[in-house]
Amino acid sequence: MAPNDSARITEEDREPGEGRRKAARYALPVAVAGVAAATIGLVPALAATGDPELPRISAQQLIEKIAASETEQLSGSVKITTDLGLPSLAGLGDLAGGALAGKGGPGGSGATDGSTADPNAKLMELSSGTHTLRVAVDGPDKQRLSIRDTAAEYSLIHNGGEVWAYDSASNEAYHVRAPKDAAKGGAAEDGGKHAPKDALKDVPATPKEFAEQALKAAGGTTSVTVDGTAKVAGRDAYQLLIKPKQSGSTVGSIKVAVDAKTGTPLKFTLSPSSGGKAVVDVGFTEVDFAKPAASTFDFTPPKGAKVTQGDDKGAGDASGIPELPKGHDSAKGPKELGDPKVIGEGWNAVYELNTGAGEGVTGAAKPGDVPAEAQQFLDALGGKVTGKFGSGTVFKTRLINALMTDDGRVYVGAVTQDALVKAANAAK
Repeated sequence: MAPNDSARITEEDREPGEGRRKAARYALPVAVAGVAAATIGLVPALAATGDPELPRISAQQLIEKIAASETEQLSGSVKITTDLGLPSLAGLGDLAGGALAGKGGPGGSGATDGSTADPNAKLMELSSGTHTLRVAVDGPDKQRLSIRDTAAEYSLIHNGGEVWAYDSASNEAYHVRAPKDAAKGGAAEDGGKHAPKDALKDVPATPKEFAEQALKAAGGTTSVTVDGTAKVAGRDAYQLLIKPKQSGSTVGSIKVAVDAKTGTPLKFTLSPSSGGKAVVDVGFTEVDFAKPAASTFDFTPPKGAKVTQGDDKGAGDASGIPELPKGHDSAKGPKELGDPKVIGEGWNAVYELNTGAGEGVTGAAKPGDVPAEAQQFLDALGGKVTGKFGSGTVFKTRLINALMTDDGRVYVGAVTQDALVKAANAAK
């Protein structure tokens, strides 16, 4: 095993990846699961097959190696195992794909007419259990992700100006077009009905994207070391260990296996500060850095498939934020919340938002506004707390926790319940 080395990472030294999630998505109770799922993304556990002997390298050098990686083409198999400590998500996928109000879901008048191929609904399933994926990437314009089940497969394909999703189990397809000027401005001038050119960019699909998010937090609050070597997907790799120096975070450590030759992260493991098995374990079981065949990104709906056009009226926008029950007229929607206030720093950062609901988020929705499955899910997550801020409900997972106060404020972060209450008290 190669000698371990360590380095303190400062704001000047590190080269973080771009952040991809907006804090405004943390605004409502069910978003706790959504944020966790987005954090988890799409790709986990595989057994190492021995520790290779590799040249000595410092943590700083390894981070620079990741930043300098020019890998834009690859294909392979990925295994994802996630354990957020969530109650069963059965029945919530359809709700996430359309309106979360009682009218959504299959057979209703939800935003996507209940299409089982809608990515918003399908990707929610990755927030629990173990899944096997196939991924292929050929630069920023071509990506393919396939989720394999026992007797079916779900595929998400981005090829230039077209984005397709297909569910073989139901023989349903979902299609979104990118505008011709997407490359110039990203968002279209059509109110967001079309998918941006980089429609799959915001969906983490490889360990590299997870690693970039983790390294973004590196600074004076973080310890970064090289923790030996490993074999991942048959390739020699260094192991980068990232640990918060602060107490109060739900994150215990993050380990990233980095390909010794290309600098591409091959595996990402997030362990909770509470102990036990990993919350997220993402990694390649096999990987090939050759250019995938062009046909990999071709798709034509099979004969007889039901096709839902995502840019049709009523099909929702491309932001990926589902419609939520409005409750009282005074409550603000996700897009009206504005920029959140940040309390604390580093791993202990807590985001504060004001929903504008005078009677609080937890009491804003009237009976019947929230489907039974969603209400049971929220009840299983929530617990009442009190403090100088007043009273409210904490919705907990093993990674992301949120406090909803009775006066309509939301506090969310990868911190413990005590840290949330402390932040709310300080804000008051």
